Amino acid sequence: MSYTQAQISAEAHRLYGLLACVSKSKAAKWTLQDCLDAAPYTLAINELKKEKNAVVLAHSYTTPDLVYGVADFRGDSYQLAQQARTCEADVIVFAGVWFMAETAKILNPTKRVLIPAGRAGCTLADSMTAQDVQKLRAQHPGVPALCYINSSAEVKAQCDACVTSGNVFDIAQKMPGNELIFVPDLLMAQNIEIELKRCGTPKRIIASGGSCCVHDKYLPQHVENLRAAYPHIVVLAHPECAPDVCKLCDYVGSTKGMADYVSQSSAALFGMLTEFGLVNRLEAEHPDKQFIWPFGVCSYMKKNNLLNTLGALVNPRADQIVEVDATVADGALKSIEKMFELTK
Repeated sequence: MSYTQAQISAEAHRLYGLLACVSKSKAAKWTLQDCLDAAPYTLAINELKKEKNAVVLAHSYTTPDLVYGVADFRGDSYQLAQQARTCEADVIVFAGVWFMAETAKILNPTKRVLIPAGRAGCTLADSMTAQDVQKLRAQHPGVPALCYINSSAEVKAQCDACVTSGNVFDIAQKMPGNELIFVPDLLMAQNIEIELKRCGTPKRIIASGGSCCVHDKYLPQHVENLRAAYPHIVVLAHPECAPDVCKLCDYVGSTKGMADYVSQSSAALFGMLTEFGLVNRLEAEHPDKQFIWPFGVCSYMKKNNLLNTLGALVNPRADQIVEVDATVADGALKSIEKMFELTK
Protein backbone atom coordinates (compact mmCIF):
# COMPACT_ATOMS: atom_id res chain seq x y z
CA MET A 1 0.00 0.00 0.00
CA SER A 2 1.29 3.44 -0.90
CA TYR A 3 0.11 6.82 0.30
CA THR A 4 0.73 10.38 -0.81
CA GLN A 5 2.80 12.75 1.26
CA ALA A 6 -0.38 14.72 1.95
CA GLN A 7 -2.10 11.60 3.35
CA ILE A 8 0.93 10.72 5.47
CA SER A 9 1.24 14.30 6.75
CA ALA A 10 -2.45 14.48 7.67
CA GLU A 11 -2.29 11.15 9.52
CA ALA A 12 0.91 12.17 11.31
CA HIS A 13 -0.68 15.39 12.51
CA ARG A 14 -3.75 13.42 13.68
CA LEU A 15 -1.49 11.15 15.73
CA TYR A 16 0.61 14.02 17.02
CA GLY A 17 -2.52 15.76 18.23
CA LEU A 18 -3.12 12.71 20.42
CA LEU A 19 0.47 11.96 21.44
CA ALA A 20 2.20 15.33 21.84
CA CYS A 21 1.92 15.11 25.65
CA VAL A 22 2.88 11.43 25.82
CA SER A 23 6.28 10.16 26.97
CA LYS A 24 8.21 7.93 24.59
CA SER A 25 10.76 7.39 27.35
CA LYS A 26 11.46 8.93 30.74
CA ALA A 27 13.46 11.64 28.97
CA ALA A 28 11.49 12.35 25.77
CA LYS A 29 7.98 12.87 24.43
CA TRP A 30 6.53 11.64 21.15
CA THR A 31 7.56 13.97 18.32
CA LEU A 32 5.98 14.85 15.00
CA GLN A 33 8.75 12.85 13.31
CA ASP A 34 7.80 9.79 15.37
CA CYS A 35 4.24 10.22 14.12
CA LEU A 36 5.42 10.69 10.51
CA ASP A 37 7.30 7.38 10.84
CA ALA A 38 4.19 5.66 12.20
CA ALA A 39 1.67 7.15 9.77
CA PRO A 40 2.16 4.79 6.78
CA TYR A 41 1.55 1.82 9.08
CA THR A 42 -1.51 3.25 10.81
CA LEU A 43 -3.00 4.21 7.45
CA ALA A 44 -2.44 0.69 6.07
CA ILE A 45 -3.75 -1.07 9.18
CA ASN A 46 -6.88 1.07 9.35
CA GLU A 47 -7.54 0.44 5.66
CA LEU A 48 -7.10 -3.33 6.06
CA LYS A 49 -9.44 -3.36 9.05
CA LYS A 50 -12.23 -2.10 6.82
CA GLU A 51 -11.42 -4.57 4.03
CA LYS A 52 -11.30 -7.57 6.34
CA ASN A 53 -14.02 -6.52 8.82
CA ALA A 54 -11.41 -6.61 11.56
CA VAL A 55 -11.12 -4.87 14.91
CA VAL A 56 -8.02 -4.20 16.97
CA LEU A 57 -8.22 -4.65 20.74
CA ALA A 58 -5.21 -3.06 22.44
CA HIS A 59 -4.24 -3.46 26.07
CA SER A 60 -3.28 -0.24 27.84
CA TYR A 61 0.26 -1.59 28.30
CA THR A 62 0.96 -1.63 24.55
CA THR A 63 2.55 1.35 22.83
CA PRO A 64 0.68 4.64 22.20
CA ASP A 65 0.91 4.39 18.40
CA LEU A 66 -1.08 1.13 18.65
CA VAL A 67 -3.45 2.34 21.35
CA TYR A 68 -4.30 5.64 19.64
CA GLY A 69 -3.30 4.92 16.05
CA VAL A 70 -5.21 1.72 15.23
CA ALA A 71 -7.10 0.35 18.24
CA ASP A 72 -10.88 0.21 18.06
CA PHE A 73 -11.05 -0.65 21.76
CA ARG A 74 -8.45 -0.04 24.46
CA GLY A 75 -8.45 -1.03 28.09
CA ASP A 76 -7.44 -3.58 30.70
CA SER A 77 -7.99 -7.34 30.65
CA TYR A 78 -11.58 -7.19 31.85
CA GLN A 79 -12.63 -4.38 29.52
CA LEU A 80 -11.12 -6.16 26.52
CA ALA A 81 -12.70 -9.48 27.51
CA GLN A 82 -16.05 -7.68 27.55
CA GLN A 83 -15.38 -6.24 24.09
CA ALA A 84 -14.29 -9.63 22.76
CA ARG A 85 -17.46 -11.16 24.15
CA THR A 86 -19.71 -8.84 22.12
CA CYS A 87 -17.51 -8.35 19.07
CA GLU A 88 -19.27 -8.62 15.70
CA ALA A 89 -16.19 -8.39 13.47
CA ASP A 90 -14.93 -11.37 11.48
CA VAL A 91 -11.33 -10.88 12.63
CA ILE A 92 -10.08 -9.88 16.08
CA VAL A 93 -6.51 -8.58 16.30
CA PHE A 94 -5.52 -8.66 19.96
CA ALA A 95 -2.54 -6.45 20.78
CA GLY A 96 -1.66 -7.92 24.14
CA VAL A 97 -0.20 -11.19 25.42
CA TRP A 98 -1.12 -14.77 24.65
CA PHE A 99 -3.53 -15.48 27.51
CA MET A 100 -5.60 -12.45 26.48
CA ALA A 101 -5.80 -13.56 22.86
CA GLU A 102 -6.76 -17.05 24.08
CA THR A 103 -9.63 -15.52 26.03
CA ALA A 104 -10.84 -13.70 22.91
CA LYS A 105 -10.75 -16.98 20.95
CA ILE A 106 -12.58 -18.87 23.71
CA LEU A 107 -15.32 -16.24 23.61
CA ASN A 108 -15.36 -16.27 19.79
CA PRO A 109 -14.59 -19.83 18.65
CA THR A 110 -15.78 -19.25 15.07
CA LYS A 111 -13.88 -16.00 14.54
CA ARG A 112 -10.30 -15.55 13.38
CA VAL A 113 -8.22 -14.27 16.30
CA LEU A 114 -4.72 -12.93 15.68
CA ILE A 115 -2.03 -11.68 18.04
CA PRO A 116 0.70 -9.48 16.50
CA ALA A 117 3.29 -10.46 19.13
CA GLY A 118 2.85 -14.20 18.56
CA ARG A 119 3.28 -16.35 21.67
CA ALA A 120 4.02 -13.38 23.91
CA GLY A 121 4.16 -14.72 27.44
CA CYS A 122 3.46 -13.42 30.93
CA THR A 123 5.39 -14.27 34.07
CA LEU A 124 2.12 -14.92 35.88
CA ALA A 125 0.49 -17.06 33.19
CA ASP A 126 3.73 -18.96 32.65
CA SER A 127 4.12 -19.76 36.37
CA MET A 128 1.23 -22.25 36.55
CA THR A 129 0.10 -25.34 34.61
CA ALA A 130 -3.16 -27.28 34.59
CA GLN A 131 -1.36 -30.11 36.42
CA ASP A 132 -0.28 -27.70 39.15
CA VAL A 133 -3.93 -26.71 39.72
CA GLN A 134 -5.08 -30.32 39.70
CA LYS A 135 -2.54 -31.21 42.40
CA LEU A 136 -3.53 -28.19 44.48
CA ARG A 137 -7.21 -29.04 44.28
CA ALA A 138 -6.49 -32.67 45.19
CA GLN A 139 -4.65 -31.47 48.30
CA HIS A 140 -7.61 -29.25 49.27
CA PRO A 141 -10.76 -31.12 48.21
CA GLY A 142 -13.95 -29.08 48.14
CA VAL A 143 -12.19 -25.71 48.33
CA PRO A 144 -13.33 -23.31 45.57
CA ALA A 145 -10.61 -22.27 43.13
CA LEU A 146 -10.24 -18.87 41.52
CA CYS A 147 -7.73 -18.06 38.82
CA TYR A 148 -6.52 -14.61 37.89
CA ILE A 149 -7.22 -13.79 34.26
CA ASN A 150 -3.43 -13.73 33.79
CA SER A 151 -3.43 -17.50 33.37
CA SER A 152 -3.49 -19.96 30.49
CA ALA A 153 -6.68 -21.46 29.07
CA GLU A 154 -5.63 -24.80 30.59
CA VAL A 155 -5.45 -23.28 34.06
CA LYS A 156 -8.78 -21.48 33.62
CA ALA A 157 -10.37 -24.80 32.66
CA GLN A 158 -9.37 -26.27 36.04
CA CYS A 159 -10.88 -23.45 38.13
CA ASP A 160 -14.38 -22.52 39.26
CA ALA A 161 -14.16 -18.91 38.14
CA CYS A 162 -11.79 -16.44 36.57
CA VAL A 163 -11.19 -12.98 38.09
CA THR A 164 -9.49 -9.74 37.15
CA SER A 165 -7.78 -7.16 39.32
CA GLY A 166 -10.96 -5.09 39.09
CA ASN A 167 -13.40 -7.70 40.41
CA VAL A 168 -11.21 -10.10 42.41
CA PHE A 169 -12.12 -8.81 45.87
CA ASP A 170 -15.86 -8.85 45.16
CA ILE A 171 -15.83 -12.33 43.62
CA ALA A 172 -13.62 -13.72 46.41
CA GLN A 173 -16.21 -12.54 48.94
CA LYS A 174 -18.99 -14.30 47.01
CA MET A 175 -17.29 -17.71 46.91
CA PRO A 176 -18.63 -20.20 49.49
CA GLY A 177 -16.68 -21.33 52.54
CA ASN A 178 -13.87 -19.79 54.55
CA GLU A 179 -11.04 -21.13 52.38
CA LEU A 180 -10.17 -20.23 48.81
CA ILE A 181 -7.59 -21.44 46.32
CA PHE A 182 -6.13 -18.57 44.28
CA VAL A 183 -3.65 -18.87 41.39
CA PRO A 184 -1.26 -17.78 39.99
CA ASP A 185 -0.44 -14.39 41.61
CA LEU A 186 1.15 -14.85 45.03
CA LEU A 187 1.21 -11.14 45.86
CA MET A 188 -2.38 -10.55 44.84
CA ALA A 189 -3.33 -13.56 46.97
CA GLN A 190 -1.87 -11.79 50.01
CA ASN A 191 -3.78 -8.62 49.15
CA ILE A 192 -7.01 -10.62 48.81
CA GLU A 193 -6.55 -12.11 52.28
CA ILE A 194 -5.89 -8.67 53.78
CA GLU A 195 -8.87 -7.07 52.03
CA LEU A 196 -11.31 -9.82 52.95
CA LYS A 197 -10.26 -9.53 56.59
CA ARG A 198 -10.70 -5.74 56.42
CA CYS A 199 -14.22 -6.21 54.98
CA GLY A 200 -15.21 -8.60 57.78
CA THR A 201 -15.35 -11.65 55.49
CA PRO A 202 -12.03 -13.36 56.25
CA LYS A 203 -10.95 -16.40 54.27
CA ARG A 204 -7.78 -18.43 54.27
CA ILE A 205 -6.20 -18.02 50.83
CA ILE A 206 -4.32 -21.06 49.53
CA ALA A 207 -2.01 -19.67 46.87
CA SER A 208 0.45 -20.91 44.31
CA GLY A 209 2.17 -19.46 41.26
CA GLY A 210 4.43 -16.48 40.64
CA SER A 211 4.31 -12.69 40.35
CA CYS A 212 4.18 -9.91 37.77
CA CYS A 213 7.62 -9.00 36.44
CA VAL A 214 6.68 -5.29 36.57
CA HIS A 215 4.65 -4.87 39.75
CA ASP A 216 6.70 -7.19 41.96
CA LYS A 217 9.71 -4.87 41.63
CA TYR A 218 8.13 -2.01 43.55
CA LEU A 219 9.27 -1.59 47.16
CA PRO A 220 8.08 0.56 50.08
CA GLN A 221 11.15 2.70 49.51
CA HIS A 222 9.79 3.76 46.11
CA VAL A 223 6.65 5.14 47.74
CA GLU A 224 8.68 6.86 50.43
CA ASN A 225 10.98 8.41 47.81
CA LEU A 226 8.02 9.76 45.83
CA ARG A 227 6.51 11.37 48.92
CA ALA A 228 9.84 12.87 49.96
CA ALA A 229 10.45 14.36 46.52
CA TYR A 230 6.85 15.47 45.89
CA PRO A 231 5.01 16.34 49.15
CA HIS A 232 1.58 16.64 47.52
CA ILE A 233 1.79 13.56 45.31
CA VAL A 234 -1.04 11.01 45.19
CA VAL A 235 0.40 7.50 44.83
CA LEU A 236 -1.45 4.74 42.98
CA ALA A 237 -0.56 1.04 42.81
CA HIS A 238 -1.83 -2.16 41.25
CA PRO A 239 -2.86 -5.11 43.51
CA GLU A 240 -0.12 -7.17 41.82
CA CYS A 241 2.25 -5.15 44.04
CA ALA A 242 3.34 -6.48 47.44
CA PRO A 243 1.05 -5.71 50.43
CA ASP A 244 3.74 -3.63 52.18
CA VAL A 245 3.78 -1.38 49.11
CA CYS A 246 0.00 -1.23 48.72
CA LYS A 247 -0.60 -0.17 52.32
CA LEU A 248 1.52 2.95 51.77
CA CYS A 249 -0.42 4.10 48.70
CA ASP A 250 -3.43 6.38 48.40
CA TYR A 251 -5.25 4.06 46.01
CA VAL A 252 -4.82 0.42 44.98
CA GLY A 253 -6.76 -0.89 42.02
CA SER A 254 -6.89 -2.32 38.54
CA THR A 255 -5.63 -0.53 35.45
CA LYS A 256 -9.15 0.76 34.81
CA GLY A 257 -9.57 1.56 38.48
CA MET A 258 -6.45 3.70 38.48
CA ALA A 259 -7.56 5.48 35.30
CA ASP A 260 -10.98 6.18 36.80
CA TYR A 261 -9.40 7.42 40.04
CA VAL A 262 -7.24 9.92 38.13
CA SER A 263 -10.27 11.09 36.11
CA GLN A 264 -12.31 11.73 39.25
CA SER A 265 -9.52 13.22 41.37
CA SER A 266 -8.89 16.95 41.77
CA ALA A 267 -5.19 16.22 42.36
CA ALA A 268 -2.66 17.39 39.79
CA LEU A 269 0.28 15.13 40.56
CA PHE A 270 0.28 11.32 40.65
CA GLY A 271 2.90 8.69 41.37
CA MET A 272 2.22 5.58 39.28
CA LEU A 273 3.47 2.20 40.52
CA THR A 274 2.47 0.37 37.37
CA GLU A 275 3.43 -0.31 33.76
CA PHE A 276 4.58 2.52 31.48
CA GLY A 277 1.70 2.03 29.03
CA LEU A 278 -0.90 3.18 31.56
CA VAL A 279 1.21 6.26 32.25
CA ASN A 280 1.16 6.98 28.51
CA ARG A 281 -2.63 6.67 28.37
CA LEU A 282 -3.11 8.96 31.34
CA GLU A 283 -0.74 11.54 29.84
CA ALA A 284 -2.73 11.48 26.60
CA GLU A 285 -6.10 11.74 28.32
CA HIS A 286 -5.14 14.19 31.10
CA PRO A 287 -2.62 16.67 29.66
CA ASP A 288 -3.38 19.00 32.57
CA LYS A 289 -2.05 16.49 35.11
CA GLN A 290 1.48 15.25 35.84
CA PHE A 291 2.50 11.62 36.29
CA ILE A 292 5.70 10.48 38.01
CA TRP A 293 6.67 6.95 37.11
CA PRO A 294 9.68 5.33 38.83
CA PHE A 295 10.12 2.44 36.35
CA GLY A 296 8.39 -0.65 34.95
CA VAL A 297 8.00 -1.85 31.36
CA CYS A 298 6.39 -5.14 30.32
CA SER A 299 8.66 -6.47 27.58
CA TYR A 300 5.98 -9.01 26.61
CA MET A 301 3.36 -6.34 25.89
CA LYS A 302 5.90 -4.24 24.01
CA LYS A 303 6.42 -7.10 21.52
CA ASN A 304 3.29 -5.81 19.80
CA ASN A 305 4.06 -3.07 17.28
CA LEU A 306 2.64 -1.51 14.12
CA LEU A 307 4.81 -3.64 11.82
CA ASN A 308 3.74 -7.02 13.20
CA THR A 309 0.14 -5.82 13.50
CA LEU A 310 0.20 -5.02 9.79
CA GLY A 311 1.87 -8.38 9.08
CA ALA A 312 -0.78 -10.25 11.04
CA LEU A 313 -3.53 -8.63 8.97
CA VAL A 314 -1.79 -9.19 5.63
CA ASN A 315 -0.37 -12.70 6.06
CA PRO A 316 -0.26 -13.98 9.64
CA ARG A 317 2.49 -16.32 10.77
CA ALA A 318 1.41 -19.59 12.35
CA ASP A 319 2.30 -18.31 15.84
CA GLN A 320 0.09 -15.24 15.32
CA ILE A 321 -3.04 -17.35 14.73
CA VAL A 322 -4.77 -18.21 18.00
CA GLU A 323 -6.29 -21.67 18.42
CA VAL A 324 -7.49 -23.32 21.62
CA ASP A 325 -8.23 -27.03 22.06
CA ALA A 326 -12.02 -27.49 22.09
CA THR A 327 -12.12 -29.41 25.38
CA VAL A 328 -9.88 -26.88 27.11
CA ALA A 329 -11.88 -24.01 25.63
CA ASP A 330 -15.14 -25.45 26.96
CA GLY A 331 -13.77 -25.66 30.52
CA ALA A 332 -12.16 -22.23 30.33
CA LEU A 333 -15.36 -20.69 28.96
CA LYS A 334 -17.28 -21.86 32.03
CA SER A 335 -14.70 -20.17 34.25
CA ILE A 336 -14.81 -16.93 32.24
CA GLU A 337 -18.62 -16.85 32.04
CA LYS A 338 -18.79 -17.45 35.80
CA MET A 339 -16.71 -14.29 36.22
CA PHE A 340 -19.18 -12.27 34.14
CA GLU A 341 -22.05 -13.77 36.14
CA LEU A 342 -20.46 -12.96 39.51
CA THR A 343 -19.51 -9.45 38.41
CA LYS A 344 -23.14 -8.45 37.73
